Amino acid sequence: MTIETRLFIDGKFVDAVDGATMDVINPFDGSVLAKVAEAKAADVDLAVAAATRAFSSWSRMPAAQRGALLGKLADAIEANADELAVLEARDTGHPIRDTRGLDVPRTAATFRYFAGLADKVQGSVIPVDAGFLNYVQRAPLGVVGQVVPWNFPLMFTSWKIGPALAAGNTVVLKPAEITPLTTLKIAQLIQSVGIPAGVVNVVPGYGNTAGQHLAEHPDVHKIAFTGSTATGRRIVQASAGNLKRVQLELGGKGANVVFEDANLAAAVNGSAFAIFHNQGQACIAGSRLLLQESIAEEFLDRFMKLAASIRLGDPLDPATEMGPLTSQRQQQSVLSYCAIAREQGGQVLLGGAAPADPALAKGFFVQPTIVRAAPQDRVCQEEVFGPFVTVTTFKDEAEAEQIANSTTYGLGAGLWTSNLQRAHRFAASLRAGMVWVNCYKRVNPGSPFGGVGASGYGREMGFEAMHDYTEAKSIWINYDAAIPPHYPR
Repeated sequence: MTIETRLFIDGKFVDAVDGATMDVINPFDGSVLAKVAEAKAADVDLAVAAATRAFSSWSRMPAAQRGALLGKLADAIEANADELAVLEARDTGHPIRDTRGLDVPRTAATFRYFAGLADKVQGSVIPVDAGFLNYVQRAPLGVVGQVVPWNFPLMFTSWKIGPALAAGNTVVLKPAEITPLTTLKIAQLIQSVGIPAGVVNVVPGYGNTAGQHLAEHPDVHKIAFTGSTATGRRIVQASAGNLKRVQLELGGKGANVVFEDANLAAAVNGSAFAIFHNQGQACIAGSRLLLQESIAEEFLDRFMKLAASIRLGDPLDPATEMGPLTSQRQQQSVLSYCAIAREQGGQVLLGGAAPADPALAKGFFVQPTIVRAAPQDRVCQEEVFGPFVTVTTFKDEAEAEQIANSTTYGLGAGLWTSNLQRAHRFAASLRAGMVWVNCYKRVNPGSPFGGVGASGYGREMGFEAMHDYTEAKSIWINYDAAIPPHYPR
């Protein structure tokens, strides 16, 4: 497999201006996967300049033609599916069974969805005074800066690039410094399908250099960021210079509520997927498990047996169900929360440490961890971002609502019940941008994705994303010569 390691600027792969590189680490064994060019301010400037030059022709290209090119990119992703799946598994630690079955298909589906949406963005006509025609166009913003996180880099690359290009914008995208490889592979495919030079530029680098400069850049008209809430706040501050539009998809602390009338078998399996999929490294993870008292012990007995049976191992092994965390730093962060839980009186019911298996000793693994804790404890309030779930019980629906809405986050939440009235009522009461009923972590390119509160604002996916990548332009036409073009004097 040939791995591209250089920056992608103006349709070409190039070294960083100062020749700097970064090590990309294999989370399974700590080895160096690749040395990737490190973008800094000078490289970001070149990328923004290329995107600025490309904007005029790309934004004026017939929308159907833009869509056709995005469709070709979806075809190319499917044609290179196995290579992308292996590369994503090696770079992130995400098991190959998931990168093949979820990440790559979702990436292709996202580009295909926005390929079809490119020529569906319509304006409107507003009824105004006689003698005037007022219509509204949706106009692309210009150069868009995008920052992709390390937990689902392949999929999030499509979530960012797809709507931006379909709407007529050009892009400078910074992948996370620890997981840039599949985004650079997408850049190769962009080059191969004929998307014009400068329309997409990829500049791997660190957040405090390349990311900061991209957010501050006066020629960037929007910054779209996925990552931590703390970094999101810094993005907002950095963007203030030219008052660029900001879209933030930030952290989460998803409440996953199981009522006594739930199908317990489905709820146990769905709740395990909600927290342990991708090693729990998901902003929408169901990391707070709220159990109605009457079924709590039975649920926990089943849930703990399932969690204990999860197979940890090499992410390239199809039998592996949970791989290593993506970085040693994240492993240590999750383990520190295990210590915090104990210090605050929490009860570690399962896990709480790195696995003892010597075959896994070099990797950044954490056992599936279940902690009984109080709603006010730090582990129930702060995002852990790992295979770590807290368990709290509740008496009734009112208490469940109070606990579920007791954090600053508001990204995803779920509930399990067989009562249709409760399902609608409780879903409406949850302070979250997305709610799943009798399921969890379902996503689709047509469904808006985003949160409220400390989880950010703006939406990925769906038609809302096209609106977030365009401006409403109101145009007035005076078509009656008898109407003076000025106020009466």
